[in-house]
Amino acid sequence: MISLLLSILASTLIFLIFKLFDRFKVNTLQAIVFNYITACFCGVIVSESQLDFQEIVHSEWFFGALSLGLLFISIFNVMAITSQRNGLSVASVATKMSVIIPVVFGIYMYQESAGFQKIFGIFLALFAVYFVSIKKEAKFHFKNNLLLPSILFLGSGIIDTSIKYIETTYIKDGGIPIFSATIFFFAACIGIVILIYRMIKKEFKFNPQSILGGLVLGVVNYASIYYLLKALNHDTLESSNIFTINNVAIVMFTSLIGLLLFKEKLSLKNWIGVGLAIISILLVTLA
Repeated sequence: MISLLLSILASTLIFLIFKLFDRFKVNTLQAIVFNYITACFCGVIVSESQLDFQEIVHSEWFFGALSLGLLFISIFNVMAITSQRNGLSVASVATKMSVIIPVVFGIYMYQESAGFQKIFGIFLALFAVYFVSIKKEAKFHFKNNLLLPSILFLGSGIIDTSIKYIETTYIKDGGIPIFSATIFFFAACIGIVILIYRMIKKEFKFNPQSILGGLVLGVVNYASIYYLLKALNHDTLESSNIFTINNVAIVMFTSLIGLLLFKEKLSLKNWIGVGLAIISILLVTLA
C-alpha cells in the first residue's frame, strides 16, 4: 500500500511540474527529453543487478519497452499541453478516466474479483472524474475540449494495460528497475531524434531552464512508474483495485492543488466529483 501511495504522490507532482513549466517559461519538449534521460539513469542506479545490454536486447519484454517508450513521450507531451491549455484538473481527469481500460482488462484477463461493491465503486469513480472535469464557463469546441483529452484517455489506458501485462507476463524478480529504465531510454532516444530534426529545420532554440525542469521531472516520473510497478507486483493487491485507487486519488489531489496553488475555480459539481472520488476509493479499497 505504501508503494501505491508513493506512486500517487509522484504522479500528482508530475501535473504540478507541468503547470509550473508554463509559468517559468520552460520548453516542454526539451524538458521532457532531459526528464527521460534522468529517469533512465535513475533506473540504472536503483537496479541491484549488473547492467547487461545483451540480456536486455534478448529479453522478452524488450520490444514492449520500445513501444512503451514511444507511447510515453507522445502522451507526456499531450499531457503537458493539456495541463497548460485546459487546466490542471482537466488534464488529470482526461488521463485518469482511462482507468476503465486496465480495470476491464484485469477482470477479463486475470479473472480478478468483480463483486457489486467493487463494480459500484468503479462506476462512482467514472462519475467522479466526469464531475471534477466540468467547466461551466468554457465554451465547447471539439479541438479545445475533447481532442486532447480523448488522446490522453486512449493513450493512458493503453500504457497502464501494457505495463500490467508485461509486468505480469515477462518481468522477473528484481527486474523492475531495468525494465523501467529501458522504457525511459527509448523515450529519450525518440525525443533526441525530434530535437535533432528541429535543429536541422532551424526550429530549435536551447532553453536553459529545461535542464533543471527535466532533472526534477525525471526523478518524479521515475518514482511514479517504479512504485506503480511495485504495487502491481504485490501479491495481495489486484490490478483493478490499484488502477482505480491510483487514478481517482490523483484526480482528487490535482484538483485540490489546482484550487489552492493556481486559483482554478471549482464549481459545486466539481466538489461533488471530489466527494464521489473519496467514496469510490473507500469502496474499491474495502471491496
